[in-house]
Amino acid sequence: MAKQLDYPTIREIFRRFHEAEPEPKGELEHVNAYTLVVAVALSAQATDAGVNKATRKLFAIADTPQKMLDLGEVGVTEHIKTIGLYRNKAKNVIKLSRILVDDYDGEVPCSRAALQSLPGVGRKTANVVLNMWWRMPAQAVDTHIFRVGNRTGIAPGKDVDVVERAIEDNIPADYQLHAHHWLILHGRYACKARKPMCGACLIRDLCPFEEKTL
Repeated sequence: MAKQLDYPTIREIFRRFHEAEPEPKGELEHVNAYTLVVAVALSAQATDAGVNKATRKLFAIADTPQKMLDLGEVGVTEHIKTIGLYRNKAKNVIKLSRILVDDYDGEVPCSRAALQSLPGVGRKTANVVLNMWWRMPAQAVDTHIFRVGNRTGIAPGKDVDVVERAIEDNIPADYQLHAHHWLILHGRYACKARKPMCGACLIRDLCPFEEKTL
């Protein structure tokens, strides 16, 4: 774990991220807030590409909680069986759809607490939805962000909650909205787990990681 970087260095890192990609986007395909919730819930222990492949046909016929309920658990299972833990995830999709229909008139709530009360929706999923759909500066810490935060010293921490707080505390306010996406994309395509691409990294001169691959 690297030591916490100072504010000017962090600001320069995010200035470069912004210059390279001013409007970073999440890679999970969705058509509305509901399909975003489902897609993010399905992405646990699965790749975005794998989820997108499974949900394209699913969302074409079930893009609302009621349509998903009409499809039924067996129908959902059939569509997502290529995704890890698909049986349990199908159960959760039906359960959360029922709650949305019964308690929220079929609408997705824009509250972290309400989102986390849905089956299969944890804090990370709730933060992704708040950030991507309602453009709130919520920070969803996945394995990529946890790794980048600790390697670079941008947001070091022993667990995801500490890293999330470090992001909120240390990244300049004007970069908070897109911080989650810049970090996840950097971790996915540059600061990889086994073989980080340090030679092509746009922040390599600012990063204290001792095992750089040049």
